[in-house]
Amino acid sequence: MTRLSAFQRVARQYADIADSLLVYIEEAHPSDGWVSSDALYQIPRHRCLEDRLRAAQLMNSGSAVVVDTMENSSNSAYGAYFERLYILKDEKVVYQGGRGPEGYRISELRDWLERYRNDLEASKAATVVHV
Repeated sequence: MTRLSAFQRVARQYADIADSLLVYIEEAHPSDGWVSSDALYQIPRHRCLEDRLRAAQLMNSGSAVVVDTMENSSNSAYGAYFERLYILKDEKVVYQGGRGPEGYRISELRDWLERYRNDLEASKAATVVHV
């Protein structure tokens, strides 16, 4: 949940230039499987979409939250297991973070968004209108 809090802070900080979305995928440490000793919640393996929807409600992230299909199509398409950060622009992936937990770097996401904000501001400043 620490990473979720960090993600929330970045999402709020850059809300003026980027929409954020959290995709809840297959539970990495289900309580009836490979249990994590430091898990805040005991979430059993999702047996149906309703289970996944209930678990996703715990995210309460401040961002829009959607769930992956039971076939894990988003997880498969993006290689998101366990967690991963992406930035999409004009329907293209422009930033792909490393696989979590080791490769999950919120600082890289923040740096990319900061560069993007600076580029937007520079392009506004460079725009000259002649009437």
